[in-house]
Amino acid sequence: MKKLRRINSIVFHVAAVLASIVVLYPCAWMVFSAFKPSNDIVGNTDLLPETWTIDNFVTALSGIGGVPFTTFLWNSTIIAVLSVVGTVLSSSVAAYAFARIDFPGRTVMFAIMIATLLLPFHVVMIPQYVMFNSAGLVNTFVPLLAGKFLATEAFFVFLLVQFLRGIPRDLDEAARIDGCGHFGTFARIILPLMRPAIITVSIFTFIWSWNDFLGPLLYLKKPDLYPLPVALNQYVDQTSVSDYGAQIAMAVIALVPVALFFIIFQRYIVDGVATQGLKG
Repeated sequence: MKKLRRINSIVFHVAAVLASIVVLYPCAWMVFSAFKPSNDIVGNTDLLPETWTIDNFVTALSGIGGVPFTTFLWNSTIIAVLSVVGTVLSSSVAAYAFARIDFPGRTVMFAIMIATLLLPFHVVMIPQYVMFNSAGLVNTFVPLLAGKFLATEAFFVFLLVQFLRGIPRDLDEAARIDGCGHFGTFARIILPLMRPAIITVSIFTFIWSWNDFLGPLLYLKKPDLYPLPVALNQYVDQTSVSDYGAQIAMAVIALVPVALFFIIFQRYIVDGVATQGLKG
């Protein structure tokens, strides 16, 4: 029995290592390709470069179209950070209302909100653009951030509602006995207990906003407003020579903040799942 268990463990770990290699190979290829000469990236399938160079990073850091790399990085940072702030604030308040406050139509409104998860972004893309264009907000970050502050991220609201349903209501009643209203209960009792779920929401919001390409491409027309994903696309020119080396180098640099953000806060995802077992 012990021998069979050991064999199963070895097979599992070997399969896990092989799966990790398959998953991580594209990332390794991207990192090593950033050090290849641009003309060797497409024609050479070897993982390690034959000739090492940092010219791609020099080109990427110098910017493109007269706009420095730091501008693209700053734009991505503004969009991602404000998206996290807006999503966390609005989604947590909306989730508290759905999970803790009894008001007429709550069930219907929650069902409608969940139903929006089935609505693809491409369906509302044109009417949203017409609305923001009529308001003169194209070429600003407002179209990319307004929805974040209005609890339009139904998935995160649902996630927080499910988390709140695992927190005992006795805590709310104890807070009311101490004289707290809904705001005091939310700010002093519920919000601190929601930290694991909030950090989970923050991680996914940051990554999705940092990597968003379609939204900025649709609303931002000025190069000095481009975030990194749109700036990366500028290195590919179908009518002339594409600088794949600089594009991959910029992609590697753009990957660093996301990887660091995830590594620092990933343990809270596990904490958030573990806390789901809290019952009243």
